[in-house]
Amino acid sequence: MAGLKGLAGARERWVSTGGIELCVAELGDPTRPTVVLVHGYPDSKEVWSEVAERLADRFHVVLYDVRGHGRSTAPTPLRGGFTLEKLTDDFLAVADAVSPDEPVHLVGHDWGSVQSWEFATVRRTEGRIASFTSMSGPSLDHFGHWIKKRMARPTPRRVGQLLGQGAKSWYVYMLHTPVLPELAWRGPLGKRWPKILERMEKVPAGDYPTPSLPSDAAHGAWLYRDNVRARLSRPRADAYAHVPVQLVLPLGDIFLSERLYDELELWAPGLVRRTLPAKHWVPRTRPDQLSAWISEFVLANEEREAGVPAQRTKATGKHAERFGGQLVLVTGAGSGIGRATAFAFAEAGARVVAVDRDTESAARTAEMAQLIGAPQAWAETVDVTDEQAMEKLAEKVAAEYGTVDVLVNNAGIGLSGSFFDTTPEDWKKVLDVNLWGVIHGCRLFGKQMAERGQGGHIVNTASAAAFQPSKALPAYSTSKAAVLMLSECLRAELAGQGIGVSAICPGLVNTNITATARFAGVDAEEEKRRQKKSSRLYGLRNYPPEKVADAILTAVVRNQAVVPVTPEARGAHLMSRFTPKALRAVARLEPPL
Repeated sequence: MAGLKGLAGARERWVSTGGIELCVAELGDPTRPTVVLVHGYPDSKEVWSEVAERLADRFHVVLYDVRGHGRSTAPTPLRGGFTLEKLTDDFLAVADAVSPDEPVHLVGHDWGSVQSWEFATVRRTEGRIASFTSMSGPSLDHFGHWIKKRMARPTPRRVGQLLGQGAKSWYVYMLHTPVLPELAWRGPLGKRWPKILERMEKVPAGDYPTPSLPSDAAHGAWLYRDNVRARLSRPRADAYAHVPVQLVLPLGDIFLSERLYDELELWAPGLVRRTLPAKHWVPRTRPDQLSAWISEFVLANEEREAGVPAQRTKATGKHAERFGGQLVLVTGAGSGIGRATAFAFAEAGARVVAVDRDTESAARTAEMAQLIGAPQAWAETVDVTDEQAMEKLAEKVAAEYGTVDVLVNNAGIGLSGSFFDTTPEDWKKVLDVNLWGVIHGCRLFGKQMAERGQGGHIVNTASAAAFQPSKALPAYSTSKAAVLMLSECLRAELAGQGIGVSAICPGLVNTNITATARFAGVDAEEEKRRQKKSSRLYGLRNYPPEKVADAILTAVVRNQAVVPVTPEARGAHLMSRFTPKALRAVARLEPPL
């Protein structure tokens, strides 16, 4: 059959229902759990090709062209031929054809999700659906109740929510106008749509959308005309989900407000929420993450139905919606901020690669990460200053674990001493670890993120010393200032590829960096004395690394550029911007060592 890469090997069949011939494509082993992917507007089933390809190794994957789209036939007349009741008939016919004896797992995007909410809430589909994953498409009934509730008690906040969603729904009003949408889609809009998606949504260029787009979009206008006004004005009161529901919420969706889903738990008890820093067309821009979440949800519900006890700790962290299933790599993960960060991502349900030059420490971090909540965790022993070793690590991670979603370049060492007491060897060691270790990580793992084309985030641990000069820390401060500037430059370069970059700048944090820090220009005995005193001072400050880890996760969620963490770091950052002369005066003071 003709189609996109992910559908090239698909098996095709036709399903008849109510005078309509539906084109159905199947991939994977039919004896495995069946996952049905329902496309939205103005798409055809090929919008799912990237996701379907990734799911086919584990599931029986089914895609079909909604009536009037792709290779499926259109109703005659079009008016009244796209009601939710008729779309439900179509779904049941497909489900009976591809999985007559077992319920199917349903996944919908955009209007595929809108109609799938109908399938998941009407009585006649009970027993035919095992789970439902929704993205970028609300239930029209829930939407109707959402509107009525805000109109009944129009507080300023609720009015703002109504106006906000009303502005995002501009296209709905346009599609209700007669004739003009059809003319636009069959004319200039249909020709320009692929470029619009590429420019506005960052959808990769290629052979999507399919050539049937103009007619698909023209026919699909009746999805809105046949259903929207009727359901929003008279929403069903019994629209409760009778299946487990997973909601994937793209945070940058230009058509739907996040607030629209605020009360969804009332209609779908036990709802699983996921958030994604992406725009509307996530089946094309984030297929890896979607496939992982769909797989996890399907398998969890299959195990639940089979009575199999849970095999892993459930993620309970406050960022579990955002990082569940993502792959996070942390360098310097054997202790301190690195270990705390690995644990924080694990608690949020991420898969963790703990990297450290100390094999035992890395292994301990990975072991604990799994106990805390990571679905999977691995330990890797690498010296971040070794370019070849880092290249091998990047190759191994990509081949065995996948492309990293969040990279945390945290490995670092401390060095104190005047400029003239700091030897070239001291400078080289500090720059190799603190700067070149970050460069290697960004270059290798950042390149993999960029080549995948599905976004990501890089976190580089700098320091308050990056913008706070000190006569006692010339080498250390220089290395951290370089990390800060590198992060700013990378942030500018990678922004257009959906990759965020954050520089984290802690201040005095109670970690073991003081116990291992070097002190230039003194003998071993004096160095040991200063290490102990530094550790005691940091211990009295007692700012825990867990707070830095929380700041790191928040920085990724909010895509923050520079994050001074401790109060003294925030104060120094403000002084560097508004009172730099005062900060330079402070730099002349002798440290209390």
